[in-house]
Amino acid sequence: MKKRPLILVSNDDGIDAPGLHALVRALKHIARVAVVAPSIQQSAVGHAITVRTPLRAYKFHRNGTLFGHAVDGTPADCVKLAIRSLLKEKPDLVVSGINDGLNTAVNVIYSGTVSAATEGTILGIPSISVSLEYTQKPRFETSAKIAALLSRFVLRNGLPEDTILNVNVPAIPASRIKGIKYTRQGRSRWEDEFFQRKDPKNKDYFWLAGKMRILDKDEDIDQIALKAGYVSVTPIHFDLTHQQYLRKMREEWDGKFKLSL
Repeated sequence: MKKRPLILVSNDDGIDAPGLHALVRALKHIARVAVVAPSIQQSAVGHAITVRTPLRAYKFHRNGTLFGHAVDGTPADCVKLAIRSLLKEKPDLVVSGINDGLNTAVNVIYSGTVSAATEGTILGIPSISVSLEYTQKPRFETSAKIAALLSRFVLRNGLPEDTILNVNVPAIPASRIKGIKYTRQGRSRWEDEFFQRKDPKNKDYFWLAGKMRILDKDEDIDQIALKAGYVSVTPIHFDLTHQQYLRKMREEWDGKFKLSL
């Protein structure tokens, strides 16, 4: 009898995050699920990995039942450690999420959620990251159902090498979601602001705040699709080469720029 596929689940909000638990519940209907996630909140750590201190992993129980492994490291650490050491077999799919907050446009660079999926892809496993638009009272069930449907599709059909599906879901009732749009990553810029304050010992500290400014108006980008009430699914990859400008450099720089030491 053929084994059910194995899905590795991780996140950046921590192993006790409600979005992770909703995702695990949904994925258990279609596959075996292994959970390896950070022991504490690791949002916005990007693709950091731990190299100067030892990693510790311990079994995490929920309601008296083994839920998975908690790791005192980053999301990328969790996926790397799971695949290279903790799991007895290579997973068929990595799903990261459900993040409490969107990971669109420039946020993809900062996101620990996306980085967990990226690490899975680096290690040769199809991977999906899933995020829900931030709201005061998040309800993750719809996002979890969408994640399960996409996971089932990817398990059957695969993904191109080095490609992650970055999925973002608007925080609206399921009845108001218009469907899925296959989008490209939008352009945006954070208008950062640092508030300077005093701690109880009268020493200065800074608190980061700000808002995102969307730089695109095209309907086929992630952020615009979400505003219109669609789930955004964006294929992204980690080759950061600017291919168009590389061609321009080879055509126009060659012969004009010479290295003289």
